[in-house]
Amino acid sequence: MKAENTPTQQSTNSGQEEPSQKTGYVFALGAFIIWGLAPIYFKALQEVSALEILAHRVAWSVPVVLLIMWAIKRPFPKGVLRDRKTMGILFITSILISGNWLVFTWAVTHDRVLETSLGYFINPLISVALGILFLKEKLTFWSKLALGLAIAGVGYRIYVLEGLPWVSLVLAFSFGFYGLLRKQVNIGPLQGLLVETLIVLPVTAGYIYYLWDTGTGKFLYSSVTINWLLVAGGVITTIPLALFSAGARILPLNTIGFIQYLAPSLTFLLAVFAFKEPLDLHLLATFALIWAGLVAYTIGVVKQQNKRRRASRLTAKKAS
Repeated sequence: MKAENTPTQQSTNSGQEEPSQKTGYVFALGAFIIWGLAPIYFKALQEVSALEILAHRVAWSVPVVLLIMWAIKRPFPKGVLRDRKTMGILFITSILISGNWLVFTWAVTHDRVLETSLGYFINPLISVALGILFLKEKLTFWSKLALGLAIAGVGYRIYVLEGLPWVSLVLAFSFGFYGLLRKQVNIGPLQGLLVETLIVLPVTAGYIYYLWDTGTGKFLYSSVTINWLLVAGGVITTIPLALFSAGARILPLNTIGFIQYLAPSLTFLLAVFAFKEPLDLHLLATFALIWAGLVAYTIGVVKQQNKRRRASRLTAKKAS
């Protein structure tokens, strides 16, 4: 999502950058592998309601984020807390990401993992569309083709289902708008997550207390395994984000773009082969259209990247 091209450019001139490049790949791969395999964690919590899982995920993320920030010497974002505009945007993003987590958790615990995979395959194409609508980004031929194929895939799914594939669309649009709004604020991923979780913490902490007080929740009223799994929600949330943040600082944007497809791909494989969710021809046709759209989008990104490199070399030759 956010990256710098400098390490890649420098590596052609010196072998000293190679270890950093490898480290970047390790970080990025680690993040997307954890995200892709996350349904295994949520499946283990299938007896817990999605709302209770979300509440614990938010609550336990706060100490984990603070610990990571302390370890990597990131300051607490005090200035952000005094900026009304930034806090207003982060309030909206906290609602969007909480809703995204809730729908994802509900879908996994209700045997709809394939729909979450489809949602995150659609997400990059939704981001392209939002960039065109709100950031006035130019629509290339490949972007048009990618969006057309994505629309065809979703349209076909609507036709077959005779209704909206709401899980996939909510996940794709909520995360797409989340990314769009987060671009408007100058705050790091971990610091942003800390502020977002602090915003919703009073509500989630109050809900956890209510469940404990009434004895209607699973935390402290279930097995030790369930208790620890709920606490681990903070780690599951923050560790991949920290890895992604570190990897994105080293690797170029187009590389991150390629690697991001690993997460929904792993989720797709889990759904079909581990969780035995049915993959009929209609659903396969929908995925095929979305995958074709992603191929078109990727070709466009690569071509654009190559064009920029050629222009950069030409400018360097003229300057010399």
